[in-house]
Amino acid sequence: MSSPEDEEAKQGNLLRDKGDFDGAIAAYTEAIRLNPENAQPYSGRGQAYLRKGDFDKAIADCNKAIQLDPMMAEAYCCRCDSHGRNGEFDKAIADWAEAIRLDPHRAEAYCTEAIRLDPLRAEAYCARGLVYGQKGDLDRGIADCTEAIRLDPKSPQAFRARAGLYRKKGRFDKAIEDLTEAIRLDPRDAGLYRGRAYACFKKGEFDKAIADYNETIRLDPKQAEAYCWRGWSYEKKGDLDKAIVDFTEAIRLDPESAEAYQYRGCAYSSKGDHDNAITDLTAAIRISPEAGVLFYARGYSYRQKNDNAKADVDFAQAEKLGYKPKSGGVPSPGEG
Repeated sequence: MSSPEDEEAKQGNLLRDKGDFDGAIAAYTEAIRLNPENAQPYSGRGQAYLRKGDFDKAIADCNKAIQLDPMMAEAYCCRCDSHGRNGEFDKAIADWAEAIRLDPHRAEAYCTEAIRLDPLRAEAYCARGLVYGQKGDLDRGIADCTEAIRLDPKSPQAFRARAGLYRKKGRFDKAIEDLTEAIRLDPRDAGLYRGRAYACFKKGEFDKAIADYNETIRLDPKQAEAYCWRGWSYEKKGDLDKAIVDFTEAIRLDPESAEAYQYRGCAYSSKGDHDNAITDLTAAIRISPEAGVLFYARGYSYRQKNDNAKADVDFAQAEKLGYKPKSGGVPSPGEG
């Protein structure tokens, strides 16, 4: 037999689906009064507030639902939608990523229902496109993002979302086109420059990548990842000294970044400074002891120092962890 609060919540669902949002809110409120520790009525009431257009109250209810049940994907979906309507796109993207992680099928259904209720809502198409991308259906994802752009050609988030899907397909030229348009619409978003820099890097256009990482760092100087990737771009150009400076700054900003230690260690190794290489790679191994590439890279430096016993131990551990070297030299940054 259903509890009184469950009956009130069911009534709220029925009223909400009929479009009686005030009635639904009253029913959910009674369910909450009867049992304030149940997350479901908060989520339901949040959705009613969202449909009514009261986005701040929707966010407050979703916050409470997530506090009570951090695994409730529908509450993240609702809060994402509410943040998007409020223009808080970074928060919306974070919530959407969590909703997809928790339950991609529910996230897709939520977006499809949002589109059915309001087929002119660009953000619903954009969100569903991201769900399709998460599921590996990149073409359908791109089609949804394209529809979002048609409905709202001034949305940098729609261009950014489609760029991410193009990037997954390896279509870096198309990704760069979309990110360039997103940057034109929102030139203060460091993430857009970082995304375009990555696409340029993957195309081997290292000078363009460095220019975009420069802008990323100017807008957000605490992004350790941007220093790492700019350093890697310098390394690809053969400028090891500049690469080491950038990796050092990345480590200062994020002392637990195994990648930054790995990249700087490999740069030192390429310069022939195997003592510093071993120090950095040992630090990386402490942080990420399951990465076979780190043992191989350190083994390489031990071999260059003629410390063959330690080299053999590291090579054996790399093999045990499943790492197979692409060449006999220093592993490139990013190998693993």
